[in-house]
Amino acid sequence: MKLRDNFKRKTIDRLDYRYHLLLLIVPIVLFVLLFIFNAPAEGWSILPLLFVCLIYIFAYSLSYYLHQGRLSRLWLHLEQVVTINDAIYELAHLSSQYKDEHAFLDALLNKAVCIINGAEMGSIIKVNEISNKLHFESVIGLDLAKLKQLNLTLEQSFEYRLTNGKCDRVVVVNDMENINAGSSLSKEDQQTLLTVAKSPIRSTLSSPIRIDGKLYGMLNLDSSSVGAFTDYDRNLVSILTHEACNAIALYQKSQQIIKLANFDSLTGLYNRKNFEDALPHWQYKARLDSFLVIIDMDNLKAINDTYGHQVGDLAITQVATTILDCWQNKGIVSRFGGDEFVALCHGTQTELERDLEDMQLSLQQNTELCLGFSFGVALFESDWSKSFKQADHAMYEHKRSKKTALKASEAFADTVDNITEQ
Repeated sequence: MKLRDNFKRKTIDRLDYRYHLLLLIVPIVLFVLLFIFNAPAEGWSILPLLFVCLIYIFAYSLSYYLHQGRLSRLWLHLEQVVTINDAIYELAHLSSQYKDEHAFLDALLNKAVCIINGAEMGSIIKVNEISNKLHFESVIGLDLAKLKQLNLTLEQSFEYRLTNGKCDRVVVVNDMENINAGSSLSKEDQQTLLTVAKSPIRSTLSSPIRIDGKLYGMLNLDSSSVGAFTDYDRNLVSILTHEACNAIALYQKSQQIIKLANFDSLTGLYNRKNFEDALPHWQYKARLDSFLVIIDMDNLKAINDTYGHQVGDLAITQVATTILDCWQNKGIVSRFGGDEFVALCHGTQTELERDLEDMQLSLQQNTELCLGFSFGVALFESDWSKSFKQADHAMYEHKRSKKTALKASEAFADTVDNITEQ
């Protein structure tokens, strides 16, 4: 009950009135006893005793007031930390609702600007691990188009310069114009950085974002006022960034799990489960038919036996890329397993057959592996089982006809060779 009352009163701790009475009465009683035993027998006055008691009461009241002020500040700090924790928890909990990492970072930056009192605008800058180039991924209150025109490196950032290249702590810049003047940035770039907001940026908090020990990027919070941020804000941003790192890492891992669960790891196409889950949501078009297409690679076993499974995987990837290049905007393409692909497309029968022919011609350019495929096409009208059986039957008929044609060609070649020898 006491803990709940403290939260309602917005205090970390409080003393019961009985403790106050005890702390006031006991010392005063001691003062009185000391005064009585040490007072002269005649001519003594009570005024010194009253003076001492008043001084003690005043000192006690002052110390209590200062102590309560400190507790109130601690409570405000605790409230802000709890707000940070709640904001990050909300982001992490709803991470699956963001369509991509850019949207997630936008939401994270928005939370950060709202939480830190002095912040009016801000940005999240990602660092290219190989080239050390800086890329402005998310902004609030800044002109993203202008920022994307800048060609900045990590070494040119004040986070890098103020931490001697370590990028391991939050830095406060209370005079952006002077700090930029001491960098290797051109005058034009310096001016751009100061004018990408409606009001010139005067102060900035910059905090490194590290994920799995590697520098992922930086969180910058900006203000149009000089000296807008204090060491207290620095500490809050440090807590915020620490939680943000965990949230980004959790988001990335959740996206990896979603990708592994819904996409084929070798080709990046839909896997069978994801494809079948998407079927009920297929959007029909008024002037275009929907077709189910089954594609089965030719000679994959021969490629694996001759060149090895790594080359076989490369062949599967090449076929998948060829199919996706042609039908990426026409429907959904999946790898059902092994060397079999299934696609659901909009179009006409003529267009579909022309697309398949173009794919065959594109794959035949790889003369070393002799890539090709057999296919079957069926009209799709919401009956998945019926369409799949029809397309599967058509695919095996196509494969059988190709084998028959190949055998006939080989027999004809043998006959010609025999006649030539005679």
